[in-house]
Amino acid sequence: MPSTRAIVKVLLVTAATAAVLYLLYLVRSILGLVFISIFLAVAMGPGVDLYQKRARMPRGVAILFVYLTILGAIVGLGLLVVPPIVTGVNHFVGKVPTYVQDLRKNPTVRKYDNKYHVTEKLNKEAKKLPNRLGDAASALTSVTVGVFSAIFQLVTVLVLTFFFLLDGKRMVEWGLRQLPAERAERTRSVMGDVYQATSGYVVGNLIISVIAGTGTYIVLMILSVPFAVPLSVLMAFLDLIPLVGATIGGVGIGIVAAIADFPTALIVWAIYFIVYQQIENNILQPVIYRRTVALHPLVVLIAVLIGGSQLGVLGALIAIPVAAGLQILVKDWWRARKQRSGATEGPPASDVAPEAS
Repeated sequence: MPSTRAIVKVLLVTAATAAVLYLLYLVRSILGLVFISIFLAVAMGPGVDLYQKRARMPRGVAILFVYLTILGAIVGLGLLVVPPIVTGVNHFVGKVPTYVQDLRKNPTVRKYDNKYHVTEKLNKEAKKLPNRLGDAASALTSVTVGVFSAIFQLVTVLVLTFFFLLDGKRMVEWGLRQLPAERAERTRSVMGDVYQATSGYVVGNLIISVIAGTGTYIVLMILSVPFAVPLSVLMAFLDLIPLVGATIGGVGIGIVAAIADFPTALIVWAIYFIVYQQIENNILQPVIYRRTVALHPLVVLIAVLIGGSQLGVLGALIAIPVAAGLQILVKDWWRARKQRSGATEGPPASDVAPEAS
């Protein structure tokens, strides 16, 4: 029979655990922001270290320079992408009536048009396009206003990331000093492996995406496919998403190429895309990711599905480095467990020297 003291202790521990879990549930949104901030701090760490060491600037200034670099990249991409899209859409709207009239030149289309008056209906809808674009602009304005409601979260993440980048190492070192020397050294080694794997993956993924976007731009310019810049940026962004991103981008660009010049542009793009994917998978990724942790494709798929279901595109992007970090932790735990098991069992009987007679 357990004693009353043991029963009370179990009840108190259970109640305290339930209270902590409930508290974590209540602040889950804040914990999500903290988690994202930690991930961004790890991802930006190499850039901050580079500015700090090469330019010999204080760490706080180096962090601000990284922020400005990212902001400049976003603004630059916007200037590259938005004007061609606006110009192309306006050009398309102005040409729609001409496209509709061109349909009449096809005998089959003309036959059904005479029967069902398709061209007349398309012309009426084409005349309404400018008004509908105006309505779409109004809807976009409403969405933009809604986006401003998330500015607080963005600012919070940026501020948290700043402090993690500024004092994260000191925080970690303070925590490690509270541990026994042997455990502190082991924890420091594991955290270093996790940091190296995560930052290496993020930097490598960005490099590969830039290569994918640049190659796409060159091919589309050679083929004279419209919207080469926006499509290249889209390809670079989608290439960040593991497993399916590049395929989605390749299929989408293939559709645009087929519309622009069928079948020449489509065939050339398909050949390029297949060859590039082989180069990326068999040459670029092994070379660029050589310092990161290799994950089984099944683990990658499961991680991406879980991350995407919880945080959307952002979750899919951070799923692989998180899975790599968890793999490092599990391997360290398993290695330590085997070492403890071996120490408990002792040396084999054959290794024990016989006693002198």
